[in-house]
Amino acid sequence: MIIEFAAADAATSGSGLRLVARFVPQGELPADADVLVRGAAAAARFTGKAGQLFEALVPAGDGVQRLAFAGIGEPGAAGRTATLERAGGGLTAKYLTSGETELAIDFAGSGLSAEEAAAVLLAARLRAWRHDVYRTKLSDEQKPSLAKIVVLGAPEGTEAVWETEAAIAEGVEFTRELVTEPANVIYPASFVERCKARLEGTGIEIVVLGLAEMTALGMGALLGVAQGSVREPKIIAMRWKGKAGARPTAFVGKGVTFDTGGISIKPAAGMEDMKWDMGGAAAVAGTMLALAKRKAQADVIGVCGLVENMPDGNAQRPGDVVTSMSGQTVEVINTDAEGRLVLCDAVTWVQKECSPATIVDLATLTGAIIISLGHEHAGMFANDDLLAGQLDAAGKASGDKLWRMPIGPAYDKLIDSPIADIKNVGPRYGGSITAAQFIQRFVDKGVAWAHLDIAGTVWVDKPGATHDKGATGFGVRLLDRYVRDVLEA
Repeated sequence: MIIEFAAADAATSGSGLRLVARFVPQGELPADADVLVRGAAAAARFTGKAGQLFEALVPAGDGVQRLAFAGIGEPGAAGRTATLERAGGGLTAKYLTSGETELAIDFAGSGLSAEEAAAVLLAARLRAWRHDVYRTKLSDEQKPSLAKIVVLGAPEGTEAVWETEAAIAEGVEFTRELVTEPANVIYPASFVERCKARLEGTGIEIVVLGLAEMTALGMGALLGVAQGSVREPKIIAMRWKGKAGARPTAFVGKGVTFDTGGISIKPAAGMEDMKWDMGGAAAVAGTMLALAKRKAQADVIGVCGLVENMPDGNAQRPGDVVTSMSGQTVEVINTDAEGRLVLCDAVTWVQKECSPATIVDLATLTGAIIISLGHEHAGMFANDDLLAGQLDAAGKASGDKLWRMPIGPAYDKLIDSPIADIKNVGPRYGGSITAAQFIQRFVDKGVAWAHLDIAGTVWVDKPGATHDKGATGFGVRLLDRYVRDVLEA
């Protein structure tokens, strides 16, 4: 989706714009609108409430113009950003396959600030994202036609704000692309290559570890997961040094590019969804792209542990004991609890190599978190109250919402093993908590750490304000907001 800024009077200057949208605060129909249009809007009970849309045809030269009103609710109401995103995304959803190729958004009279206008544009662009690469039989009516948004009457400063938001959009779209691609297209090596291609020229430093390097480092936990697949595992580390001096912050993502469950194989029904078990790694990659594109003033490392979990004759067995890079031994009770095995070695590696002050890991880790929180929030576990508060605030500001969950010694003892230092699963209850406890055992003393279980938020079966059904890009906006509010403050 192209976003282009134009002169404020373009809608009435004979420029040929066929579709113009205006944003209407609740109870404030535009005074300069045609009296018949105002009457029609009133007759249709359009009042500018959040989420309302109204369309009319008005004369324009020798033809007609489609005029749309989008309600943005009361100016001082709570949840303002979410309301504006509904308006921007709603316009895109309505006209994406309408046959119109261009939508003019006229901010005149909306009363919005530059930041609020940019929020509308971000939602409009994100809602337009689709992945139709493999759909060869779409009719013309099904194909997206809307390719450009022309911005009219933008509040002062909107273009500058949009430059930053456009970088965020690019990061979210990249994450969605990685998550949506099938597992025969995105696997550890191709994930790395796609990241290299997208990050080329951004200034990000990239380090890639293959099987030989990880074997030499003693990453027995990660390698144990990968040994049942013909796909070689990888770790990709991406560093953006936008600021020197302080210890870096690390974002670590689980990248299981397909998860059969291994020997503890999953049921067949729904297993195709496990192509997005690398959603945490995709969010990290998208975040790094966004930070580099907007030239963030922060030192951030993104690390993705990439494996495929398959059940062949060489796959690890329930009951096997592996030695992690940290030296801790793990009894593998369930081979479908593989993500924590990948994360523990990735976390150990980034601590040894980069000595970060803070680590935030993201993982589609447990079905238990979906049972607890549904698809509205990701679960957050943290060893540091300040970090937890900062991430919670970033989630509320960005729309990638979090809910803090408990951790503690009572849960920790549930993963003690009788024959090794730790086992990779606890009892049936508290599954998302014991998974977090597992990862915490590999976090060095003094490092602020948070684990985000995003299993319920990376993929959805119904459209939202900023996304269609499918990949949401969850995590990119959250991490970027955290960087803005904490690391760049």
